[in-house]
Amino acid sequence: LPYPGFPTDMQPLMGVLLSVAKGTSTITESVWDNRFRYVDELIRMGASIKVEGNTAIIDGVSRYTGASINAPDLRAGAALVIAGLAAEGITVVDDIYYIERGYEDFPAKLQSLGAQIEKVESERELQKFRLKIG
Repeated sequence: LPYPGFPTDMQPLMGVLLSVAKGTSTITESVWDNRFRYVDELIRMGASIKVEGNTAIIDGVSRYTGASINAPDLRAGAALVIAGLAAEGITVVDDIYYIERGYEDFPAKLQSLGAQIEKVESERELQKFRLKIG
């Protein structure tokens, strides 16, 4: 909805939150046909979500598990990074060019808040990161 309604751009972030909230929630998307592209990635992390038409039915789980996922767009990519920070284990987010285009120095900003996050360019750098956070 327009202000003061809920902004559709925040929907992926709310989906990440609702996926680890107790109970069942629904999100109905009435603006963008492909807004739920992040759902499959959350399911890889352990979320319980079923999409029926323009509605996602979300049964909250106790936690996410780290996984290798892809950022399908800017808002969903940022939301998936947040899900990765909440996950048990390591999450690797690929195809981050949307995130880099939309958020300046995203990893550093999250690190300043205490996040254990690092942008890596290779499998070797990823292994170093895994060793560093132990």
